[in-house]
Amino acid sequence: MAAKTLLLALLAVASSLAMASDPSPLQDFCVADKDSKVLVNGFVCKDPKVIAEMAAKILLISLLAMASSLAMASDPSPLQDFCVADKASKVLVNGFVCKDPMQVTAEDFFAMGLDKAGNTENKVGSMVTAVNVNKLAGLNTLGISMVRIDYAPRGLNPPHTHPRATEILTVIEGQLLVGFVTSNTDNGNRLFTKMLKKGDVFVFPEGLIHFQFNPGHKTVAIGALSSQNPGTITIANAVFGSKPPISDDVLAKAFQVDKKTVDWLQAHLPMAAKILLIALLALASSHALASDPSPLQDFCVADMDSKVRVNGFVCKDPTVFNPGHTNTVAIGALSSQNPGTITIANAVFGSKPPISDEVLAKAFQNVSVPASPYIPISDEPLVSQRQS
Repeated sequence: MAAKTLLLALLAVASSLAMASDPSPLQDFCVADKDSKVLVNGFVCKDPKVIAEMAAKILLISLLAMASSLAMASDPSPLQDFCVADKASKVLVNGFVCKDPMQVTAEDFFAMGLDKAGNTENKVGSMVTAVNVNKLAGLNTLGISMVRIDYAPRGLNPPHTHPRATEILTVIEGQLLVGFVTSNTDNGNRLFTKMLKKGDVFVFPEGLIHFQFNPGHKTVAIGALSSQNPGTITIANAVFGSKPPISDDVLAKAFQVDKKTVDWLQAHLPMAAKILLIALLALASSHALASDPSPLQDFCVADMDSKVRVNGFVCKDPTVFNPGHTNTVAIGALSSQNPGTITIANAVFGSKPPISDEVLAKAFQNVSVPASPYIPISDEPLVSQRQS
């Protein structure tokens, strides 16, 4: 036993320093049920009530947990060669359950259409064509996706975040003014901005607010993101277009404007994005060093009535989830010693140096609706800078 104990100890020391490739456990153990017909990333769990004499297996799982608890991951890592998303399955998990590998074909790893320009005839003058797990089933569990972005002259991909992914962008044709804003610090929210030309590359860190603006002729860019389903939160739509709307009092105080201005913005913004509470939680958790698998969608509420056993819980149907409304006092715990905070009003309108007037005007739809007595529409030339 001494030799085996020493070997296990050495393995534990080595693995504790490594970046693990396996998702971390969400309960004491999850013994693989190899007889189950449900296909997930790895295996579903056996009923713990019928498991006996599990000491050796628990030790192995514990050692894996020690290693993976130190790893920073955006998506859970794969536990087999591939896990092609089974979109027809009624089982809801973090991501998608797997297709029977014997039924997988080359078509599951193939998508087409990025050679075609997106329609930029819209209010912001840009169009994002995404290739993520919803379009390419073979991306499930692989932690990567990509986009093509087309920009009309003076077109904008407005300030937004990807709560689950870092993005790296390259300009294929034309030029772009790009930038991202840091989270809150004692010195405010710092803006990093750069003018890119054909062939240039720029990276937007995970979870941070960023944008792209085309100051010239037609432009095309390709982006790669470190998640199969990175998510997008467009700031203007999420804050001023949520359903139900955020209280006028909250927004007026956050942006230091009067309620009439808030009402005007809410009335003139198009479709809502995500519930702000979920968006803010996603922003906070997107930077955390966690031992639990990271989310592959906005939320996965545990379905405790489900008989399907996975690592953690299967998800409730999101279309019947009701977050509820109540007046309350809350205490929050965050899975990081330094989770970071991005106050939207400060980051978007108070960055140092400031984001250009033209980017913000187009992002908040000021250039495509009738003039308001509360929000003047700027006639300034290309990419004018606000005075700080």
